[in-house]
Amino acid sequence: MDTATVHAKRVDTAALEQKVKAMYRDVALDPLGEFHFEMGRALAERLGYVPADLDAIPSAAIASFAGVGYYFDLAHLKPGETVVDLGSGSGTDSFIAAGKVGKTGTVIGVDMTDEQLAKSERLRAAAGLGNITYRKGYIDATGLADASCDAVISNGVINLVPDKRTVFREAARLLKPGGRLALADIVTEAPLPEGITCDATLWAACIGGAMQIGDYTSAIEAAGLRVTKLRDNPQYLFISENAQGAARKYGVKSISLVATKD
Repeated sequence: MDTATVHAKRVDTAALEQKVKAMYRDVALDPLGEFHFEMGRALAERLGYVPADLDAIPSAAIASFAGVGYYFDLAHLKPGETVVDLGSGSGTDSFIAAGKVGKTGTVIGVDMTDEQLAKSERLRAAAGLGNITYRKGYIDATGLADASCDAVISNGVINLVPDKRTVFREAARLLKPGGRLALADIVTEAPLPEGITCDATLWAACIGGAMQIGDYTSAIEAAGLRVTKLRDNPQYLFISENAQGAARKYGVKSISLVATKD
């Protein structure tokens, strides 16, 4: 059993969920507030988001963008496809995905935070986008049908889940044969000490839940997916002292990858 799974059994999962919900409630309601991570359009462009794609979506969604990497060049979304966005937040990635799959495609955003869902739905309705649906749920148990989508996407969210294996199994369940999982997330090169991994506050800060990269990709492949491309995202910068220290000492970093369901 990998160390992340062991520590996940010790972290207070109820406290973690409440801390994550509180943090991302504030991200939705007060994007100009003080956070331990960067947000907004400048971050998105530095990570690799195409300015024309950002110009085409609601700016209020981008203001609450708190992703950790870019992966749309790996996802290769096509017109007419069905996409599930795990941890859709205020909607930046789901809006971009909707533009790529077009009016004949469908995007389903799943998030557990009421304020994020309310913001993304308000922006969706104002933009008149009929090919996006937002639903409240957990990314490891979406309630969506088996083999119902062509692509699953996620940005900076899976590290927040105590048992990441369940998320990867859920993604594999949702995907049609030949479908792909494209994501950006926070991982670590070295094992994190128990003092970090058992602290719900540090999990909510995208540090404590970082899984070792080898365990992370092994968990994806154990779910029945094949990782075909992985890259580091040095453009993502940690701004809190705790995160910077963890990055230096344990190799906590951002990655993007794509995995296919054979």
